[in-house]
Amino acid sequence: MRLAWREALLAFRRAPMLSALSVTTIAFSLFAFGLFGLVALNIRKALTEVEDRVEVRAFIVDGTTAEQTGAAIADVRAFPEVASVTMVTPEAALERARRELGEFKDVFDPGILPASLDVRLKEGFRDPATVKAVADRMKTYDFIDDVRYGEEWVQKLYRIRTLSTLAGMLLGLTFAAVAIIIIGSTIRMAVLARAREIAIMRLVGATDSFVRSPFLIEGALKGFLGGLLALLLAWSANAVIGRYVFRADFFDVRLSVLGVLAGALIGLLGSLLSVGRHLRDV
Repeated sequence: MRLAWREALLAFRRAPMLSALSVTTIAFSLFAFGLFGLVALNIRKALTEVEDRVEVRAFIVDGTTAEQTGAAIADVRAFPEVASVTMVTPEAALERARRELGEFKDVFDPGILPASLDVRLKEGFRDPATVKAVADRMKTYDFIDDVRYGEEWVQKLYRIRTLSTLAGMLLGLTFAAVAIIIIGSTIRMAVLARAREIAIMRLVGATDSFVRSPFLIEGALKGFLGGLLALLLAWSANAVIGRYVFRADFFDVRLSVLGVLAGALIGLLGSLLSVGRHLRDV
């Protein structure tokens, strides 16, 4: 293993320009993947913030007693999907309507809006089926006049999230495949440059694992360095966007480390495919 590491490091010294080109190529391919990851991360954050506004609003019939309302609040809070239940009085509903719809504040007269129970759902329970199920359960109370939750809006939001997740997985796999192909090609160039050396090693009895090991280490190192450079480029791009366009979130430490390790893994896979193909042809 020590010899394999020495040979891998010597490969950088033997062909510094080729090594630098390989690392740069890997970095830009991973940079494109990283930019897509940033876009997906911020889209997911935006959708989560919108999902936080999903709620079920049940309007209470006039004349409902405080005991009935209190019992209903206790029951609804016990639902496993429910995060919180808020009682909104007619006065509070009027104030909120005038605040949110300021241009129509003269239209809202005192007593025009009924009291309501505003139910917020837990994360993971905001899909259309779950929201509808909670709304249907609340309709069973005799003193509930109507239940609204923006059914069409919730369905569209859920479809957008589903499509964005599927598109993210597909594009992510595509970028990863492209990166593996690029890395494999760069390692292939290094393998071809040492084709005679490999042939001699095979003639003197070197095993495939002995021949393969330096190239695998070299590919992993190039992928690791390319991942670090790609992370730096992505951070710079995010900083420029945050300064001149809008503020966007960046990867946390865990995702950053995983990204660099993913670069090393992609480099390892690219080398494995390239060297394996060459050894089969020799």
